[in-house]
Amino acid sequence: MQAMSVLRPLKTRSTDSEIHWLTRSEFSNLVTLSPYVDRVISFDKKSGLLGLIKLGFQLRSEGYELIYDAHRNTRSAILRWIFLGIHIVSRPKSRWKRILLFTFRINKFPWPFRGMKSYLEPLRLPDSELHQQWSFSSEVTTKVDQLVGENFVCLAPSAAWEMKRWPLSHWKELINLKSETRFVVLGGPADTFCEELVQVAPERVSNLAGKLSLIESCYAVSKANALVSADTGLIHVADILGVKGLSLVGPTAFGFPTNSNIETLEVDLPCRPCSKDGRGGCSQEVWQKCMVDIRPEAVSSKI
Repeated sequence: MQAMSVLRPLKTRSTDSEIHWLTRSEFSNLVTLSPYVDRVISFDKKSGLLGLIKLGFQLRSEGYELIYDAHRNTRSAILRWIFLGIHIVSRPKSRWKRILLFTFRINKFPWPFRGMKSYLEPLRLPDSELHQQWSFSSEVTTKVDQLVGENFVCLAPSAAWEMKRWPLSHWKELINLKSETRFVVLGGPADTFCEELVQVAPERVSNLAGKLSLIESCYAVSKANALVSADTGLIHVADILGVKGLSLVGPTAFGFPTNSNIETLEVDLPCRPCSKDGRGGCSQEVWQKCMVDIRPEAVSSKI
């Protein structure tokens, strides 16, 4: 999600160039939303190593002048080897800085770490044109409009790892505190706990977790008055689309939003950050203290 921040400034700088985006097949529909991508190349990881190598040599024959490796993972390392001789720019992983931070508590990263800017820097792109307008199909807009209506706040209470989730009791208290606000809850099929939020105020809370695709959830965010979310993908969707939002950041190091439309709520603890993405244990007596101490009253007042 955050990597898409390069698209508008890159297209602005090189108006006569084409941008082709290679991504895993499960994310290809997301990239097609951007008007700055001329071609989306989808890779199905089920095709394995041989499929990746075959795709790499096919792409090499197409005459690219610049390759940008935004992630430096195993798959992209294979492609970089195939693309030898072509101008390649890579975004560094800064692994030694990560070791210093998470092992020795020595932080050599810019702080707070702005993910979008980290994708821009290798290409020397300005950070003044990061907001985008995505194009959603009429099929998506019609379906979601019927489900969400108008004037609502989106809640994204889930996250891939439990340690970076705001406590469920806090979400319930927030709904009680904002007694005049309509809420739309977003999440995936596994987030069955979201139904508990509906029970707080069935007349003004709609649970769409598991009922919308990723693209449909992105459109719901684009329509919302605001989004409240932990460090997860949808807060970065709001960030790039210019939707107002509150980001509840606890143990993680690299999930801070970039643009001024998103405000970060956090508590100052010497153990933070303790995790790249929310995996691992908690060193505090109160488990997940960094999230527990972000009080519902503070979030309510910001909304």
